[in-house]
Amino acid sequence: MQLGENSGGTLTNMAKQNLHSVALPAIIDLDSIDGIRDQLIDALEEGPVTVQAAAVERVSTNALLLLISAAETARRHHFEFSIEAPSAAMGAAIERLGLTARFSGMMKQ
Repeated sequence: MQLGENSGGTLTNMAKQNLHSVALPAIIDLDSIDGIRDQLIDALEEGPVTVQAAAVERVSTNALLLLISAAETARRHHFEFSIEAPSAAMGAAIERLGLTARFSGMMKQ
């Protein structure tokens, strides 16, 4: 049976996966995005991911698109993906770029 395959109404192996946390830095720009991408790739290979976003003061459009892509990868692998305690600056950037609908399901206050 494959990971996430249905077994009589429940998903298998989902509860056995450890939650991985990725903390975002205060400034997420082109200089920091490669490191964040690598952390997300490593975490998503292992299971569900929580992104800690409280410290974010400035975020680039590319970084937000990276988070959307990571969430889609998690969905395809049947893993949870959430963004915990997004800062006001991050929320404002998401709203300003018209990405609120894309982030609504993954944002946790």
